[in-house]
Amino acid sequence: MKMRLKDELQSIISGISGQAGENLIQAAANHLRKGQKTSPNTKKNEFLSKEQEAAELIKWVDDHNLWFRGHNEDRFISSGAEQRVYLDDDERFVYKLNDTIFYERWLDYFHSLLLHNHFFPTTSYQLIGFFKASDCLFAVVKQPYIEITESTDTTLIKDFLYENGFLWKRNNDYYNPELGLILEDLHEENVLTNKSVMFFIDTIFYLEDSFFAKE
Repeated sequence: MKMRLKDELQSIISGISGQAGENLIQAAANHLRKGQKTSPNTKKNEFLSKEQEAAELIKWVDDHNLWFRGHNEDRFISSGAEQRVYLDDDERFVYKLNDTIFYERWLDYFHSLLLHNHFFPTTSYQLIGFFKASDCLFAVVKQPYIEITESTDTTLIKDFLYENGFLWKRNNDYYNPELGLILEDLHEENVLTNKSVMFFIDTIFYLEDSFFAKE
């Protein structure tokens, strides 16, 4: 079962799951992937730098008219280290401007979005465009708005993740040794509770080298 899941996740990340072209997250990841060296001996420092990735994305966004033009600062709700959150015109949703500060590469950020959507489909991200301000590039993602009805018990987060193969590492960080995944920053502001149901709204996934290992 675990190996079937790992194969499925590898297919999603590699863009061969059949989803490629069906959503903008996959399309953006596939575009950046084309610019990377594909030799199995390629070292990490031979990949495009984050600055080079941003330049490639800007060209791609220009070519495909993917700039987000619906931004309204009056709809601001909150902000964190990595993003600013706004109420969407359709108030069932929020949209977020994310500068990917927590990720070494833009491709890592897109991988994290894809993994989030697989594990937490009720709060799935939709990439709706890109935004640029003060020479900083932002991804604009849309997500269901979750109303908080009670505080989140962090022990329940730990129990839920343990049942799904994620072991506690430290603070609000977890890892799944069988899948080769790290899942971080799951404090109570990133996991909201509505009527005793937890909703994971902001997750940060990282791939370990073992993620791509075949067993």
